[in-house]
This record gives sequence, C-alpha cells and structure tokens, in this order.
Amino acid sequence: MLDIRFVRASPEVVKADLRKRNDLEKIAWVDDLLLKDARSRELKVETDQLRQRRNTIARDINAVKKAGKDAKPLMAEAAALPQNIRDCDAEQEEIRNSVRSILMRLPNILHASVPVGKDDTGNVEIKKVGTPKTFDFEIKNHGQLAVEKGWADFERATKTSGAGFYFLKGNLVLLDMALQRYAIDLLVQKGFTPVIPPYMINRTSYEGVTDLDDFEKVMYKIDGDDAYLIATSEHPIAAMHQDEIFEEKDLPLRLAGISPCFRREIGAHGIDTKGLFRVHQFTKVEQFVYCKPEDSWRIHEELLLNAEELFQGLGLPYRIVNICTGDIGTVAAKKYDIEAWMPREDAYKEVVSCSNCTAYQAVRLNIKVRDKSDFESKQHVHTLNSTAIATSRVLRAILENYQQEDGSVIVPEVIRPYMNGREYL
Repeated sequence: MLDIRFVRASPEVVKADLRKRNDLEKIAWVDDLLLKDARSRELKVETDQLRQRRNTIARDINAVKKAGKDAKPLMAEAAALPQNIRDCDAEQEEIRNSVRSILMRLPNILHASVPVGKDDTGNVEIKKVGTPKTFDFEIKNHGQLAVEKGWADFERATKTSGAGFYFLKGNLVLLDMALQRYAIDLLVQKGFTPVIPPYMINRTSYEGVTDLDDFEKVMYKIDGDDAYLIATSEHPIAAMHQDEIFEEKDLPLRLAGISPCFRREIGAHGIDTKGLFRVHQFTKVEQFVYCKPEDSWRIHEELLLNAEELFQGLGLPYRIVNICTGDIGTVAAKKYDIEAWMPREDAYKEVVSCSNCTAYQAVRLNIKVRDKSDFESKQHVHTLNSTAIATSRVLRAILENYQQEDGSVIVPEVIRPYMNGREYL
C-alpha cells in the first residue's frame, strides 16, 4: 500500500495517478483519507493529553484539599478521565482501521513510462525476438497431441478433480522437470537462492502481498482454516520477511521460488478447453528480489533479461510488451509481459509477467532496510517479481513450435542435458 506520509505530502500525485488508471471513483477517497488521517492525529494528541492529565490530577486534588478548597470539580474530572480515554482510543482505532482500509485499496503509483490505456489493447510492444516458423502441415492442438502420445490425460483428471486439471505423464513429466532445472540452474548462476515455500499462507500474509479484493476471486480458500493455497511463490516469499529490518549489506536478496500454483481462473472455451495453457494447477519457477529503493529499476530490467535469456535458449519466438495503465492491476508500478508465439492461434500469448512493486508490498508487510550511515534511519525496501518459467505454458509452446509432421516433437537443445540427451519426444 502507499505510505500515509507520501499521501499527506503528495495528494495531487496520487489523484493524477488514479486519473491515469481511469480509476476516478477513488479520487474522492484521497480527500476522505486525509480528513480521517488528520482526525486520527488530533485524537492522538487529545489522548496523550488526557493520559498526561490522569498522571497529574491526583497531585492537583491533594494540593486543593491541603489548601482547604473544594476538590469536587477535580474529582469529577478524575472520575471521567478513564472513560474519556477509552472513548478517544475507540474512535482513534476505528479511524485508524478506516485509514488502513483505504490505503490498502489505493493502487501503487505508476512509473512515468507506463503507457496510458483502457485495457490490454493499450499495451505497447517493446520488441520482438525470433521469427515464427511456418508449417507445411496442420499442427495438432497441443492437448490433442499430448493425449494421443499418452503424455497427458484430461478426461480422467476431470473425473477426479474437475475441469481445468490434468494428469501429466511420461515424456511431458520429464520435460516439465527439465524446464524447472533449466530455469533454476540459470538463476543460481546469477546469484539467486532456490526456495521451496509453504504452499498455503494465512490471510494476514496474503493481504500484505496483494489486493485481496482483486485476487481473492481467483484463489482457493481452505474451509475451516486461516489458509489459502498459493497462486504463486511470489506471495509467501514476499511475506517471509514481514515485520523485519534488513541491513544494507544483505541487499539485494535474490530468491528463486519453485512451487505449484493454484488458481480458480481457467481458459475460455475453444483452444484452451483441453490443454495446459490456463489451468487451475501448474508449476512455476519465480524470480523474487528484495532491494534498496535506488536499485529497483535497474533490477527490474535485469529480471526481464533473465527471462529473455531462458526463452532465447529455448528458441521460442517471443515479444515483450509494456503493460498499460488499464491492464496493470493494483500492486505493480510497472510491468512487462513476455508473450511466446503460439502457431496454432497465430498469436503471441503471455508466458512471463515481470513487475516492480516498488515499496507497495513492503509498506503493507512492514519490511525495511536500515541506512548503514545512520543506524536509526530506515526506509521500506522495494520488491520485484518475475516469472522465470511457468512450465505448463512453455510445454504448450514447445509442443506447438517444435511439432513435426509425424507427431514427434523436437526437444530444444538447451533442455537435452536434462532429458538424458534425448533429441525427440
């Protein structure tokens, strides 16, 4: 969320950003927030004064009594003080909760380079890499091919778990695991520490990493428990250091999350109905970084380059788009997507999301870094995340882009060492 000190100092910046996002309803929230915040600070002063008076009034009563004067007014004041303090505390707590609720629902401040647009049609292509291959035969649907080859079973997964799930089998299991190791090895070489996080986290932690108003509809809640299945390893990894203070020497901290991801969202009818592209459960290797604020924009570009290196190694044509104001969501200050070429749809489809969340998550989670030149000075860290490889989407891209007329599939060369040297599936 935004730091209340920033909103106090720059309300017009916040309002201008909301106009960019076409989130006009929330502009009035800013004024309401500032009024509530001002009242909260007034109440704190009043409460502090009441507590101070509570500490001194007994002495004043004794002094009045010793002087032979009437102490009843002071005694009445003393009797009323505890309730007055409780009333002030209650009002302040109510206002404080309201202030936090508004702050939690205001989006991050966008970087100046984010294009303005109403929806995904406003996303701006940055570059294309690779030339889409032309085929002189009709490519099979990747799901159909996987079933025919005995590499996946969607029907039985529907029977056991419902639509949007799958059994992965044989060669696709090996390829899925090879893609994970390929991504992990590259990230380890670049200084990332592999992390397998918990696959469930509690609501407080989830509220710290994302806007639950937006995200809760795609998440799985565990009935009877304060727990959600994670939608990405970014979420538990971001919450891992909540309420902690980093030393400058420990940043940037680069982590590579490896986990299954669980989401309610699912592909539309048609090409995604029996396939691996948009499903309820998939495996992902995720880049996550905690860093000092002055380093985050450089590191954002580094994360994108890491993801590009992975897809260039796989030989998959792709493009990069700068996500516009109407498509970026609440948490990121800037986001790139990498979209891989999917020949059956004759279109680029998202395979990587790369975001700089600046201090937005760190403010919610209370994660700071101490200034090495001033021990008492602290500021919120910046957090960044980027897909390295979401295996189910890359499996689809490989099955389509490397498909041969006889139904075999070429294994990308960089993956072969993880497949015991196999060249074809």
